[in-house]
This record gives sequence, C-alpha cells and structure tokens, in this order.
Amino acid sequence: MSVKIDDLRLFLPQCGELTPVETLHQNPWFIVRNRGSYFTTEYTWQQVVILPVVDNQSIVMVRVKRPVINDVTLELPAGGAKEDESPLESAARELGEETGIRISDLERFRKLLPIAGSPNRNPNLIHIFQIELTKREFCDRIEHDDEIADVELFGFSEIKELLFQGEIYVAVPMAIISKYLIEREQ
Repeated sequence: MSVKIDDLRLFLPQCGELTPVETLHQNPWFIVRNRGSYFTTEYTWQQVVILPVVDNQSIVMVRVKRPVINDVTLELPAGGAKEDESPLESAARELGEETGIRISDLERFRKLLPIAGSPNRNPNLIHIFQIELTKREFCDRIEHDDEIADVELFGFSEIKELLFQGEIYVAVPMAIISKYLIEREQ
C-alpha cells in the first residue's frame, strides 16, 4: 500500500481506548502518563529531523554530546518545535542551530513521511524534512550550538560503512538514512 503525504491522518496516534489517563509527571519538554496501564513519555512540542543531502552524493551529520549515555553520537540534525512554530519552521531553525547552515527559503525543505521513534512508549510521530544543499552551503556554514561537538559530511558509501560498523547507532537517524539510501538504489 502506497501512502501519500496527504494521507497522514492515517498515521495520527490513536490511543483513545487506553483509559483512564493519569498524568504522572510534566515539565516543559515532556509528559509522563499512565494510559490504561501503558506508560508513555509524550513530547510537549512536535519533533523534527532533517536529512541534509549535499550535491546528491553526501549527507551532513552532527556529532551530538549525549551525557546520558556518556557518548558523542553521530546523528542527523533534529529537535523540537518551539511554541507557535510549525514543524517546517522548526526544521529550518534546527538545521541552522545544529549545523550552522542557514536556509531562509522554506520551500527548499521537502516533507517526508513521519516515523514513530518508540511506539511502545511514545505516541508522537517525528516529522522528517529533506533538504538539498550545495557543497558551497556546507563550506560556508557558521558556528553551531554547544550541544554539537562537530558537523561532518559523509559520502553515501561512507554512510553505509558507518552503519555496518555500528558507528551510526541511534535508531531514528539509522531508519531515515537507510530508507533514503534504499530508495536511491531503486
């Protein structure tokens, strides 16, 4: 079955029958709920991931400081929308903050089908946007935020090797990149 972007209503999280709903914890970033004995962690803001493809031959990735697992992971730029910010606006802002690549023309971002990051505990779907960049845009990037240790460019064959070697091991970037590379080969 082929699904179009217009049919995203089919992907809206449905957990209405999981009652009663009890909020166990809430902060500005997420809510922990007991939904009829299913415990969920739900983001307060919509989440986005950006797949920056450079000259149709490489992908921009960021090395993110992750103190919780005591590692610096290789990921795609990502983050959460701010209040009154659309997922598209969030994608442009996060790309700029995490890579230093500023794109003001929002029409350059292509919305892909969303994915579920952890459907066993999180009913939120993650918005994915792809953007085609030039090598010049990558080279002309400015300073990125402190959460990012480095911004790197990897050719498609390098990406495959990093996936096979376990250097890219965060699930959401793995899924997005793998799907992209498989679609390119078809």
